[in-house]
Amino acid sequence: MKLSSILFVLLVLAGCATLPPVQEMSDARQALRAAQQAGAERRAPDLMRHAAGLLDAAQSDLDQGAYGAARKKAKAAREEAIEARKKALQTAPATPAATP
Repeated sequence: MKLSSILFVLLVLAGCATLPPVQEMSDARQALRAAQQAGAERRAPDLMRHAAGLLDAAQSDLDQGAYGAARKKAKAAREEAIEARKKALQTAPATPAATP
């Protein structure tokens, strides 16, 4: 009984590794859009270029069926885009308070 349970878990895990990283790709794209909206292309251009390059590489891997590599690059692209957004928001000029 235990052996069959272990084999089942291993098969499930192996199946997950071979699925396309749809969610990871979507998350990376959304993070890039959020960074762009925060002005990261002007305030953190190096991070944005790197994030976009990782996403492009992830898409290329995905197209070739290299799902594990695509997943890894998509996650890295997301993290890089998040950092770019943070940097952009930190360096954004303060908005003056509205006067009535």
